[in-house]
Amino acid sequence: MIVTTARPPSKLAASLRGLIGRCPNCGQGRLLHRFLKPVERCASCGEAFGHLRADDAPPWMTILIVGHIVIPALLSVEQTYEPPTWVHMLVWPLLSLLLTLLLLPRCKGFILGLLWSTGAPGSERG
Repeated sequence: MIVTTARPPSKLAASLRGLIGRCPNCGQGRLLHRFLKPVERCASCGEAFGHLRADDAPPWMTILIVGHIVIPALLSVEQTYEPPTWVHMLVWPLLSLLLTLLLLPRCKGFILGLLWSTGAPGSERG
């Protein structure tokens, strides 16, 4: 059962709903199953998402964001405190990994919401 809304959400609203992991259409159902796999259909409104493919956009966006956070922080800490090398080798890879794991599903949701709002057919639809 597909429930249609009276007026589809804007691209910004759909993208932001995807960013928080919710259905871009209704904002109620989950968009991602497990870590990065999109659900086939929204549990609330029945909108299909299984055909949408985000491809390389979420990793690219994640790398861009993490790089813009970690590199200035690393340079600032090095200039201000001059910690030993082992501190750098411990802190920055862990911070990068943590930020990547935190941001990757959100970036994927954002891209899927944007793709859905633009009406992109997806690479799997005939």
